[in-house]
Amino acid sequence: MTTPLTLISENRSFGGWHRRYRHAATSTGCDMTFAVFLPPQAEHGPVPVLYWLSGLTCTDENFMQKAGAHRVAAELGIAIVAPDTSPRGANVPGDPDGAWDFGHGAGFYVNATQAPWKAHYRMHDYVVHELPALVEANLPVSPRRAISGHSMGGHGALVCALRNPGHYLSVSAFAPISNPMDCPWGHKALSRYLGEDRESWREWDACELIAGASERLPLLVDQGEADSFLAEQLKPDALARACGAAGHPLTLRRQPGYDHSYYFIASFIEDHLRHHAAALHS
Repeated sequence: MTTPLTLISENRSFGGWHRRYRHAATSTGCDMTFAVFLPPQAEHGPVPVLYWLSGLTCTDENFMQKAGAHRVAAELGIAIVAPDTSPRGANVPGDPDGAWDFGHGAGFYVNATQAPWKAHYRMHDYVVHELPALVEANLPVSPRRAISGHSMGGHGALVCALRNPGHYLSVSAFAPISNPMDCPWGHKALSRYLGEDRESWREWDACELIAGASERLPLLVDQGEADSFLAEQLKPDALARACGAAGHPLTLRRQPGYDHSYYFIASFIEDHLRHHAAALHS
């Protein structure tokens, strides 16, 4: 039987396999690349999976190479799937000014409604629907799903979980863009992808979605207190206020001395993996 996946590379890692695949994606209208870590347990049957969403300028490679997650994922019997952060290709428009915080590498995990972005920038549909269906049909991965991410990807993880009750068993985030309606990165992305009507932005803002959430998955969020983006872009206090007002369970851990880098993620990724394993194996 033919597979829609083209294997790009594979590496043995902690008794399992790290692989990169390319495939033609319907939701984004272009070829997409993703990485997957399959733990040793996947050789005996489908394993639960954590979807990891990376931040601005990243690809599928950053987390897999820098986070140090494979050892604990292998111990816990959890697969990790890391998609790219945006559609790419010669026919996919990027930032008209060549900036790094919009366009290629900056899909913000929304479904764009405005030209010229709407033809390709449908990363929410890709991450929530198309990619899991593809992975579950072609790899030894089960539909027991968790989701996490960093910065723009932390925003994506929170929004994907809040917008799709029942789709994930657990959610966490590192330094998420918690309130994109009220930060420069969010203003730039949402105004272009969704248009100037701010009401349409609410369905892509975790702080707005929490109030009406029909599912109360506990949120685990780590935030470095030495993060240079903390006050202007990330707004963890807004997330804490929204969760407090709605009675939504939140564990917000403020980590002294840690910045926005993968050193921060690598320092606490084991806690997040164990948080997800408790739900995925229950």
